[in-house]
Amino acid sequence: MTARTRAAALLGLVLAALCAALGPAGPAAAHAVVVATTPQRDEVLGYAPREVLVTFSETIAVVPGRVQVLAPDGKRINVGEPEVRDRTVRISLRPSDRPLGTYLVSYRVISADSHPVAGSFTFAAGAPSATPPEPALAESESPGGVLVPAAKYLGYLGLLLAVGPPLLTATLWPRRRSRRGAMIVALVGLGLVAAGTLGTWVGQAAQVVGAPVGQLSPADLRAVADSDVGVVLAARLALVGLAAALLPAVMRGAAGRSSAGRGAAVGRIRGATLAAVGLAGFVTWPLAGHPVASPLPPVSIALGTLHVAGVTAWLGGLFALTVFLLRGTHQRVLARILPAWSRLATLAVAWLVAAGLGQAVIELGRPSALWGSTYGRLLLAKAALLAGVLAVAAGQRRLIRRRVAAVRPRWVARAAGVELAVTAVVLALTAVLVQTPPGRSVGTAADGVTREGVAQSVTTDLFTLQFDIYPAVAGTANSLHAYVYTPQAKELPVAEWTVTAALPEAGIEPITVDVFALEPHHGSAEIHFPVAGDWTLRVSARTSEIDRSTATTTVTIR
Repeated sequence: MTARTRAAALLGLVLAALCAALGPAGPAAAHAVVVATTPQRDEVLGYAPREVLVTFSETIAVVPGRVQVLAPDGKRINVGEPEVRDRTVRISLRPSDRPLGTYLVSYRVISADSHPVAGSFTFAAGAPSATPPEPALAESESPGGVLVPAAKYLGYLGLLLAVGPPLLTATLWPRRRSRRGAMIVALVGLGLVAAGTLGTWVGQAAQVVGAPVGQLSPADLRAVADSDVGVVLAARLALVGLAAALLPAVMRGAAGRSSAGRGAAVGRIRGATLAAVGLAGFVTWPLAGHPVASPLPPVSIALGTLHVAGVTAWLGGLFALTVFLLRGTHQRVLARILPAWSRLATLAVAWLVAAGLGQAVIELGRPSALWGSTYGRLLLAKAALLAGVLAVAAGQRRLIRRRVAAVRPRWVARAAGVELAVTAVVLALTAVLVQTPPGRSVGTAADGVTREGVAQSVTTDLFTLQFDIYPAVAGTANSLHAYVYTPQAKELPVAEWTVTAALPEAGIEPITVDVFALEPHHGSAEIHFPVAGDWTLRVSARTSEIDRSTATTTVTIR
């Protein structure tokens, strides 16, 4: 099998394992969590509020035009641009034409770790509406489709290919072996990093505006450049271009330069510059993810950089060693290369394990999140797979120490193939982890208000009816209170009440309920529901000699 065939086979295996994690698009992962709202979610107020406050778990930025509050009649009542102070969004409201009923608050913001976050909640004035308002533009669950996860996988794969061959070329490559194949793989890797970055840019734009990729405008794509993540992605693209310009000269120079003279000095400067560019490129990964929003951003960014550097040095170097050097290299040369590679790989693995543990402690926040959150469970799966890979690597290291590997390079190649295959899945889990809300955010979401009984607001052509039934349980006495208002929330006196309850699917015909007028606009009754079910309630109110209207709705009785 030629080096080119082996490279294609291993690359195909890695791609297959990565793509296996790509399923149907689910909801976009939200990394900033709403921790408090005023009014509270599902709260019933006795008045129509003049502002709404939404507090998140981390600093956010509002997507222009994507924060709205709808009144019970479905009209938008937020005025001006929302005011953002640190983690809280303040939304000013104008009085609604029909203030009684359910209000809908919907939002789309950008969290500190660059992930768009969309959501909504409701509250009510007086009583909830029978039919809550709906936003004119429904939020797409996953406007970017599979583009964002696919782009991230592509970027990680490209990073492995771009780092491994140059690293091996600069440290362990035999002078008589051609570097051309390794150079091509490294340049392909840089191309994949660039493609993944551009895909992330487009997917970010789709998630920010909440529109499918095919509906994005040039202005939508340009808007990403004004965000923090846009700056990071643009810097990554620039670094990729600079690395592509330096890489051929550095890899060719590693083959032929002498240890002294002007050529060697120029080569060392180019090599040092490429190393600095690579380090800066590593930093762009944590800068566009969870670490910037962690409780300890500088520490998390440093750990993230070290983790990315360790995994790419280990797996990228292992890929280059397996494809280009294990076959066709003399045993005596392998006897020098393999022990040196084993030491380098051990150091890289130590980096990534130590940095990974540090990241896990920060992102989980507490031990219970390890098994009590999706992030923690993915982390456990990743750790289990990594432990298996390290066991294989330990066996490979013993072969190298006994100098068996140089004589039987196929044994090392097979072990390396197992490592690459399993770590491809580990890499896929890593890409999923960066899309998953960290464990520290579990349990911080804002609580809603819980209520017993049923409360609703129903609007007819004549009035707005608000009523509540308590405790809404069959086989016991339930209290019914009904209130009638004008569309402008003024009390409307009722001359005559008529209330019936029926359960047609159970064969129960309308039951007429006696209503007592406690106030001109307020009626009260005691109502018995013989069985549980979805009962049809009709409340008719005559407000004058000729004006009468009936509100019909369904109430669930337990």
